[in-house]
Amino acid sequence: MSETIRTLTNRRIVRKYKKAQICDEDLHLILQSGMNAASAKGIQPCTIVVVQNPDTLGRLTAMNAKIKGTDTDPLYGAPTALVVLADMEKSPNAWSDGCLILGNLMNAAAALHLGSCWINRAREEFELPEGKALLREWGLPEHLVGVGHCIVGYGDGPEPAASPRKDNFIKFIR
Repeated sequence: MSETIRTLTNRRIVRKYKKAQICDEDLHLILQSGMNAASAKGIQPCTIVVVQNPDTLGRLTAMNAKIKGTDTDPLYGAPTALVVLADMEKSPNAWSDGCLILGNLMNAAAALHLGSCWINRAREEFELPEGKALLREWGLPEHLVGVGHCIVGYGDGPEPAASPRKDNFIKFIR
C-alpha cells in the first residue's frame, strides 16, 4: 500500500490538542496542499486565513460556541485554525472548492503526523456582525462565506480509533 493511500485510509479526527504550536515548515506544507486542491475551471475562488493569535482564536471559539449553543471549546484547544472562505461572487462552485481545500488540509496534516479536525458553523460565524468585523480586520470582503475551519496541532492523547464503516457504503453498477 502506498504511503498516500495509508494516510487517506488511516487519518482520524483529533479533538484534543497540546498547547505547542506547529512549526512553520509543517504549516507551509499543509497550506501548499490546500492551495493545490482542485478548483472548478481553475478559478480558485477561496481564501485560507491562518489564525494562530490566541485572542483571534478566542473570538472564533466564542462565535462558534454561541452558534453551537455550548460553553465548551468547539476548537478543542488547537493552536492553529485554518479558516477557509469562499467567494460565491467569483464562482458558483466556490463552496465545493472550499470543501476540497479542507480535505487536502486535513490529509496533509495527517501525512505530517499532526492532528486535525474540520469544524463546522463557519458559514454562520461569518454571517454574524462579529464575523463581518473579523473579515474587515483581515482586509477581506464582507461577502465571503465561511466554509469551515481546519484546526491543526499536536494531538494530546491516544490515536483515535476508526468508527466501523457502514454496510452498503458502496454500490456497484456494472
